[in-house]
Amino acid sequence: MQYYRSEPDKNRIVCLLCRHYCKMKEGQVGVCGVNKNEHGELKNLVYGHPSALNVDPIEKKPIYHMLPGTTALSFGTVGCNFKCPFCQNWQISQTANVNEEVYVSPEKMVDLALEYGSRSIAYTYNEPTIFYPYAKDVGVIAKEKGLKNIFVSNGFETPEIIEDMKGWLDAANIDLKSWDEGYYKKVLKGGLEAVKDTLRRMVAASIWVEVTTLLIEGENDSDKDLTEMAEFIANDLGRHVPWHLSAFHPDYKMTDHEWTGIDTLMRAKKIAEKAGLYYVYLGNVPVHGDTHCPDCGELLIDRTGYNVTVNNMVDGHCPKCGRAIEGIWK
Repeated sequence: MQYYRSEPDKNRIVCLLCRHYCKMKEGQVGVCGVNKNEHGELKNLVYGHPSALNVDPIEKKPIYHMLPGTTALSFGTVGCNFKCPFCQNWQISQTANVNEEVYVSPEKMVDLALEYGSRSIAYTYNEPTIFYPYAKDVGVIAKEKGLKNIFVSNGFETPEIIEDMKGWLDAANIDLKSWDEGYYKKVLKGGLEAVKDTLRRMVAASIWVEVTTLLIEGENDSDKDLTEMAEFIANDLGRHVPWHLSAFHPDYKMTDHEWTGIDTLMRAKKIAEKAGLYYVYLGNVPVHGDTHCPDCGELLIDRTGYNVTVNNMVDGHCPKCGRAIEGIWK
């Protein structure tokens, strides 16, 4: 696909990568700082220039219902289309300084994944939508080589991009950061309704979706908000969609805010289970990452931190009652 549309009568282009739909005249860059109108075309300034590259457990993404116990070659660039004050990777997400001395071609990225024995590639650390042209070129080759592809995203993809993802993206972990449209717009510089729409579209496109909410006490953890979030996931996305409830720790512009207590996480988990969600996980705490069969309660996967210590599943099914467990297991 072409990642922009031209508006020659207005002497500008419109970027189609995210829902800001930035309108850029010659030489201008978008909100993300890394997509530019160069000679009437969209130039992705971070193409081939990762700023972070690691081999991570897939559980760290967090993705719990795909290839447990395997690793994902994970990379990100600089730049972001949101301005979250609690960002844990703000050193790369909130800058647009591209290190052009580092160049990793899409082919080389896939070779690295294979070399390190990873079963998937994760586009993460900053917002991958803003380097989608690069991600897709990596992802298409990865798929040809039998690897899976994972987006770890704030969910501000355009419908055009989600349509384009269908052919190569296997899974996504999407942040549902708040249940308040005003907070999304004013503080995060995004939009709640847009993220909800992205989630619905991704599920409809048969991309495996897991949702993460970073719980910040006093900001997004009211019983009312948590109940409505849980009901949205259960009713609009499906009761099988895993919800990761993660503990906030002070970072970036919120270093004076308290850590999220385990009591808050447990309260949220109860609300999620009451709404009918099958798989609710607590993040940034040592335990509470186990997967149980929704029907008979059998322990299927035991996780300690990011390590899978027990995997009792048999071909994606519960060994006790035979229920098919939703996810991508091979």
